[in-house]
Amino acid sequence: METFELTRFCFLRALAFIYCIAFAVTLNQWRALCGSRGLLPVPLFLQQVSWRSSPSLFFMYYSDRFAMSLAWLGLGLALVALSGVADTAGFTINITLWFTLWLLYLSFVNVGQTFYGFGWETLLLETGFLAIFFSPSHIAAPEAFVWLLRWLLFRLMFGAGLIKIRADRCWWDLTCLHYHYQTQPMPNPLSRTFHHLPKRFHQFCVLYTHFVELVVPWFYFAPQPLCAIAGVLTIYFQLMLIFSGNLSWLNYITLVLCIPCFNDAMLTSIIPWSTPQLEATPWPWTLIQIAFVIAICLLSIRPTINLLKPYQLMNASFDVLHLVNTYGAFGSVTKRRFEIIIEGTADDTPDNRAKWHEYHFKGKPGDIAKCPPLIAPYHLRLDWLMWFAAMGPAFQYPWFRHLIAKLLQGDKAVLKLLANNPFPNTPPRYIRAQLYEYEFTARGDASKDWWQRRCIGPYFEAHSLNDPTIILSLRSRK
Repeated sequence: METFELTRFCFLRALAFIYCIAFAVTLNQWRALCGSRGLLPVPLFLQQVSWRSSPSLFFMYYSDRFAMSLAWLGLGLALVALSGVADTAGFTINITLWFTLWLLYLSFVNVGQTFYGFGWETLLLETGFLAIFFSPSHIAAPEAFVWLLRWLLFRLMFGAGLIKIRADRCWWDLTCLHYHYQTQPMPNPLSRTFHHLPKRFHQFCVLYTHFVELVVPWFYFAPQPLCAIAGVLTIYFQLMLIFSGNLSWLNYITLVLCIPCFNDAMLTSIIPWSTPQLEATPWPWTLIQIAFVIAICLLSIRPTINLLKPYQLMNASFDVLHLVNTYGAFGSVTKRRFEIIIEGTADDTPDNRAKWHEYHFKGKPGDIAKCPPLIAPYHLRLDWLMWFAAMGPAFQYPWFRHLIAKLLQGDKAVLKLLANNPFPNTPPRYIRAQLYEYEFTARGDASKDWWQRRCIGPYFEAHSLNDPTIILSLRSRK
C-alpha cells in the first residue's frame, strides 16, 4: 500500500516557499501598483465591482496600511509553514494556517486587477486550497488529494501543450525556439546562450516540449514507477525552463506539483525519514474531504470542456474563488522583440535636440550593455506588463498613462520599481516613450554588448504635467 506522509511533508514545505515569494512581492510592489495612490488604485476598483464577483477581505475595509499588514501576516504565516512549527500544533491550528494563507492571497489577487492577472496567481490559489485538505501532518495523508494534485498538474501541462498546437504554426514546423529565448518576457543570463544553440537542437527541444506536455501528463495517473518517471521528465523540463528564462514562480510551483508523483518509498531513498505517529482522522473532517472532492469533480467539468474546445481559453478561472482553473503558456511566440524605452528631459522644448535620459527597469531589457538579470522566482509585475504593452498602442493600457504621470511627479513608490532615476533632484519637465526592436548580439561580438537595437518610432508622445491627458490621469486616480 502506498503512503504519502513524506510526500506531503515535502509538498507543503515547497508550497510554503512559494507563498513566501508571493507575499514578499506584494510587500515590495503593492503600494506603487495597487495602493490608494498607485497605478490602478484598489479603492476605485472596489467602487466598481461587487463582493460576489470578486470576493476579498478588502471589501470590509481598505487602506494601504491594512493591506501591508495583511501582506506581512501572509509572509509570517508562510514562514511558519515553511519552518514546520505548525506541525507540532493542533489539528485546528494547521487547517487554519493553510486556510488563512489562501484567503489572504485570494484577497490580493481578486482586487489586484491587471497586475495580478497572471496564470500563476490562480495556480497558487488552486494549489493552496488543495493544501488545506492535504494537511495536517497528524493524520494519514489522504490519497484522494494526491490524485487531485496530479489532476491539477495534468491540466497545467496538457493545457499548455494543447494551446501550443492550436495557436501558433511555429509549434508545428518546430521553429518556435528559434525566437522564444530572445523574445520571452524576461530573459536571464543564459538566454542568449540558448538562443545561439544550433537550430536542429531547437527543433529537437520543440519535439520534447510536445512530448512532455501532450504525452507525459497521461502517465501522472499510471501506476508506479510510470507515474514517477512522468514526474522526473516534467521536472527536467521545468529545470530547463528555469535555466533559460525568468518566468516568475510558474516553473517553481510546477516543480511543487510534481512532488505528488512520488510516494514515500521513493522519496525515502533520497531523504532520511521516519514515519511519525499518526492519529485517527476525525470523521467530520473525512466528511468534509469527501464533499470537497465531489465539489472539485463538478467544478472540473467546465475546465475539461475548455480543453476539448478548438478555441481553448488560456489561464482562465471559472469560479471567483479560483478553485479549478484552466492553464496554458506561450500558445503564441512573438518573432520580434519590441521594447518601450521611457525617456525624460529637463529641457524646455521636448524635441530631438533636447537631452533625453532613459529610465531603466530591473528585469526587462533597456541598457544594451547590461546582462539580463536572474530574477525568478521573484516576480517583477511592472516589467512583465511593459513587455505586453509593447505589443499594442499605449491607449490600450490605462496603467501606462498613469505610470508616465507618476514619473512626471517623481513618485517615490513608483521609482522604487525601476532600476534608476535619471532625475534624482527634480522630476523631468517632459517624458516620452520610444519603441525599439531588440536582438541579442552574436556570440563573440566585439562590442561586448548583450543587445543591439534600432528605434522604430514614438510610442507615447512627449507630455508634461500640464498636458490635459496627464491632468485627467491624475484626477482619475484621486
